[in-house]
Amino acid sequence: MKEKTAKKNLMELNRHDNVVVALHPIAKGETVTEGDLSITVNNDIPQGHKIALVDLKAGENVIKYGAPIGHVTKDVKAGDWLHTHNVKTNLHDELEYSYQPDLRPITYPKDTRTFKGYRRANGKVGIRNDLFIVPTVGCVNGIAERIVELFKANHSDIAPFDNITILKHPYGCSQLGDDHENTRRVLADAVKHPNAGGVLVFGLGCENNTVDAFRELLGEVDPDRVKFLVAQKVDDEIEAGAELLEEIYQAAKNDQREDLPLSELKIGLKCGGSDGFSGITANPLLGMFSDFLISQNGSTVLTEVPEMFGAEQILMTRAKDEAVFEEIVQLINGFKHYFTSYGEPIYENPSPGNKDGGITTLEDKSLGCTQKAGTAAVMDVLKYGEKIRKQGLSLLEGPGNDLVAASNLASADCQLVLFTTGRGTPFGSYVPTMKVATNNEIFNKKTHWMDFNAGRLLNEDKEQVLNDFIDKIIAVASGEETRNEMNNFREIAIFKNGVTL
Repeated sequence: MKEKTAKKNLMELNRHDNVVVALHPIAKGETVTEGDLSITVNNDIPQGHKIALVDLKAGENVIKYGAPIGHVTKDVKAGDWLHTHNVKTNLHDELEYSYQPDLRPITYPKDTRTFKGYRRANGKVGIRNDLFIVPTVGCVNGIAERIVELFKANHSDIAPFDNITILKHPYGCSQLGDDHENTRRVLADAVKHPNAGGVLVFGLGCENNTVDAFRELLGEVDPDRVKFLVAQKVDDEIEAGAELLEEIYQAAKNDQREDLPLSELKIGLKCGGSDGFSGITANPLLGMFSDFLISQNGSTVLTEVPEMFGAEQILMTRAKDEAVFEEIVQLINGFKHYFTSYGEPIYENPSPGNKDGGITTLEDKSLGCTQKAGTAAVMDVLKYGEKIRKQGLSLLEGPGNDLVAASNLASADCQLVLFTTGRGTPFGSYVPTMKVATNNEIFNKKTHWMDFNAGRLLNEDKEQVLNDFIDKIIAVASGEETRNEMNNFREIAIFKNGVTL
């Protein structure tokens, strides 16, 4: 029997906070209590939004999660609603940082549970046996669909493949510099992803990203599992492509899952469509899971650099050494420079949906967002498109955009992306993308999108919820479909930052 506690009205996240969060809508004039706390609200308070605990003078900091999330722009009274109408960010441009480590041990015991995955010839482990068609250029996306149709016409069952995914994108030609290299790198990452049981690399023949040059970039691949086709070099590219898929199928048809330790899991941490509960339920749940998995010698990856702004110094204190600290500084200031080089403010976040859900400033969002990374030491910092190099927690360069960030995590060799959301989103990357609801309402409303309800944390024992979450992740890693897979939503998005010819 799951242990439940009484329904809560308010949540104070840190004893130093001067705000509380409303766990359900509260009407103007209503008095609400929580433990020793009792407060009468002066405005209608939406669910997930903040209430001032004390009087604040204009310019004073608003403290949430034990840290400033901005300052009030006018005098407020205890019981007032605090949001975008009276709170403003404290963020500025690039800062100077100093290394002040605060490393803490992880205390989760060793766990003997296993999952059923695929051990590849190169030693890597996948949690899916997917067949990827990777276009080197967007011009052939439509032809790729026809190739898959012909292949499926000859197979009533695509087993041993779990999914067939065309990694459609609009790039591969008319790109220069970093954009061209980003496209090549991210597509190469997909070809070599451990979730791929087979890959057809498919080009047109006249694009910048030629198949021959791309093949050199890939380096060594299994010739039975990775095939190449150039449409302009064959008479019937659809028939030729279907024949290559058949060859891959024959190489993969006897693939079987096997029991593997949790240390082989590499999990991406992502949030989108956040709300006022994101930093209270779902993101802390991912943080607990991240610490648990790292204690089992597994690996997790945190990206969305703009959503580290305002919380970056907490991550810096967790750098395993001064060299990693300097890499985090470069990661943060490099992305701030990206913003300012276009004349854009670094604090132009949260989104309208975030604000509706109760997130007021970027610091508010970031302090909740970075909780997905738990408390473990930061072991490494990866450039966009780089793969995991070290066991433990890594930070990954990249934007917060949901599709780009999730694809970026997949490129890093994450077999699964954990995606928290309080507003709801249906999409999935080309690896399983497990949606974790921050509140009961969105979980129940969008059951066809959501995989796990972290809203349970408001009324249930956190250790029980964590254990159920671990069981769910093991089930997904062992082949249970995520909602995005059931809905056949699998996509790739590539970061672009330059000229298109």
